[in-house]
Amino acid sequence: MQEKNTPVPNADRRAAMRARLIAAARALFVDKGYAETSTPEIVRAAEVTRGALYHHFTDKADLFRAVVEAEAEALARRIDAEAVDAGAEAMAAGSAAFFRAMSEPGRARLLLIDGPAVLGPEEMSRIDAGGGRASLRAGLDLVVGGVDEDEMRALAEVLSAAFDRAALSIAQGSKAAPFERAMERLVAGLGRR
Repeated sequence: MQEKNTPVPNADRRAAMRARLIAAARALFVDKGYAETSTPEIVRAAEVTRGALYHHFTDKADLFRAVVEAEAEALARRIDAEAVDAGAEAMAAGSAAFFRAMSEPGRARLLLIDGPAVLGPEEMSRIDAGGGRASLRAGLDLVVGGVDEDEMRALAEVLSAAFDRAALSIAQGSKAAPFERAMERLVAGLGRR
């Protein structure tokens, strides 16, 4: 018996088209970088029309922002999934999860190099606030007590920068283990005061 072809709802088609464009753009941005990737290349890779691209995104920068936001969300999901139920060890588990998640090919380039260069530090900070920095802040809340909100925000920002620098070194070929141990030492010292 032959199944009846059921139409795909518009919302589902739009979501699928958007996902297709983001996936094609991500691959090109990782391979060539933002500056060297053209919208005609993205359209060809996604096998869509230019009209479809501009229906979903204002311009290449808007598409790049969507790629970066998707990367930040994937990073946060992975950290949260691996650090869940770690109790007192949540910061160490989250730290190791961050380094594993950032080892995804191209992620360091998108989030730590091209993202700030293309979108600017303020926009990247906004994106990171709901991603990796939110996970870091949740871990800090478990480990650090007795500090006011301004100091906690500063601590999260400083540690975020340390994690990012370590992730860049790992992405450029350094071994992860020494950085994981260094972060464990930093985190261990946070509870002391």
